[in-house]
Amino acid sequence: MLDTTHRRVGLLIALAAFLGLAGGGAAWVLLKLIGLLTNLALFHRWATEVPSFAGWQPNWTLVPVAAAGGLVVSLLALKWPAIRGHGIPETMEAVLTRHSKIAPGVAFAKPASAAIAIGTGGPFGAEGPIIVTGGAIGSLMGQVLHVSPAERKILLACGAAAGMAATFGAPIAAVVLAIELLLFEFSSRALIPLIVSSSIAAGVHSLLQEPGPLFSVPVHDYSGLSKLPAFALVGVLCGLLAVVIARGLFFTEELYRRLPVGEFWHPVIGAVGFSLIGLAFPRVLGVGYDAIGDILHNRLALAALLTLGLAKLVAWWIALGSGTSGGTLAPMLLISGCFGGVVGVMAETWLPWLNLSPGAVALVSMAATFGAATGATFAAIVFLFELTGDYQVILPLMIATVIASFVSRGLMAETLMTEKLARRGLKVGRAFEVDVFGNTMVRDAMTTRVHTLAADATVAQARIALQLSNHHAYPLVDEEGRCAGLTTRTDLLLDTSNPVTELVSEICNDDPVAVRDSDTLAYALELMLAEGVEQLVVLNSEARFAGICTRTDVLKVRLGKVEQEKRQTGWLAARRRTPVDQVS
Repeated sequence: MLDTTHRRVGLLIALAAFLGLAGGGAAWVLLKLIGLLTNLALFHRWATEVPSFAGWQPNWTLVPVAAAGGLVVSLLALKWPAIRGHGIPETMEAVLTRHSKIAPGVAFAKPASAAIAIGTGGPFGAEGPIIVTGGAIGSLMGQVLHVSPAERKILLACGAAAGMAATFGAPIAAVVLAIELLLFEFSSRALIPLIVSSSIAAGVHSLLQEPGPLFSVPVHDYSGLSKLPAFALVGVLCGLLAVVIARGLFFTEELYRRLPVGEFWHPVIGAVGFSLIGLAFPRVLGVGYDAIGDILHNRLALAALLTLGLAKLVAWWIALGSGTSGGTLAPMLLISGCFGGVVGVMAETWLPWLNLSPGAVALVSMAATFGAATGATFAAIVFLFELTGDYQVILPLMIATVIASFVSRGLMAETLMTEKLARRGLKVGRAFEVDVFGNTMVRDAMTTRVHTLAADATVAQARIALQLSNHHAYPLVDEEGRCAGLTTRTDLLLDTSNPVTELVSEICNDDPVAVRDSDTLAYALELMLAEGVEQLVVLNSEARFAGICTRTDVLKVRLGKVEQEKRQTGWLAARRRTPVDQVS
């Protein structure tokens, strides 16, 4: 079994390496396509680099161009509905309900629709679409090859992680994000291929794009225990901001659902809405990486930060709420960066003794808000560190992000990634828990005090045993301690032959389903379900009878897990109890 497992992991590693190359290439193609369409549609020139909207003066033609882009996205969505939105909830749904199967056409339609939406001015990033694209490639590979659904899930996650690693050059964050949002497991079988695909994709990023961190940042002073309370407060504010961002999007989506026009026209309406905002504030359009860089370098004044942040937020709500194709990460970084910059400027003005740089607060706010809004807390911490390469930011990132996540989870039942699934009746767990069945041996749960019958017992003798116990099943054990069969109360009571002379071995199951006492309860439960039995005979290492394992025994182990979550009386409370309390 171990050798077979290693062979399968080896196969997954080889496939993950291919997915790393494919994801890296797909990310490069998508970014170039976005740059080409943006330049053609809005700047009327031939170029493939994503342009900056700083200083650009749009005219009224922006509105029909954006509307045309929304119309094309709607047409593509008629054939491939999964391209709507940022795509990660749909990918999660495929993992949870469809054995990680994504329609092959999504691998083409998602990047194409995203390039069209962003290229015509959509206020999105490319990360969501490329994550979905990479996941679709991995899923397609898992459907073509002879793999299990669990292995297909790993391939899907490898493709998605490769897309993110290739887009941002952030391989560690890509691995963590895939684990937190797509895999729902943490095992070496999944982790090793994930690391391989992300590493290779990040290598492709370095080869085809500029090496090094995506954002350069000036040197900031984050160190010192005295500054952590200030960043903890930033975390509280970012948690509240995450709630506003998420609930605002949910509310906008609800408004679209109430419109008296069909869903087909929603992306067109959304495109008209964000383009009108773009006429007044051009920097809200497109991916906005250059604007994020300006925020981190403190190049924007307080009024500019406020205006850009609010305009981007409203434009993003209108656009993404319409169901068009686009990402969430880049817009959220820009919005939260503006928010953090505002907080930093205010702190610098009113509390100069804190010595907080607006750019430093903006950077921490990006991670804290992203982690709180999406539920990917650890991925957010690692992601912003990799985007800047500034290790000094780790401590404030950690404290602010976990506090922001705590605040948002106390105020929101669902995150940006799970709300849509919750509306469809699919509950997504938020915690990784120990597999109590996989970590418990049969010997630790089985029933050892079992009423057995001799291998040569008659039916009459067995019926006497029935009166002495209330067991449902009775193993037949020979003189050497080996199980010769298994009979049930029903078998004995329904037998109509001569009970004095007939042997139980003639009416019992002489080949009962058995497990070893060293097997896990997970295996025992699978065996019960596969064979349709209520109990299993348990054998020791010498193949001798050791006991019975029933479904009730298995459920008692789960009950023990529940008991571990109940609070117990601590020493302090025990000392406070009076003698009267103890007597009563």
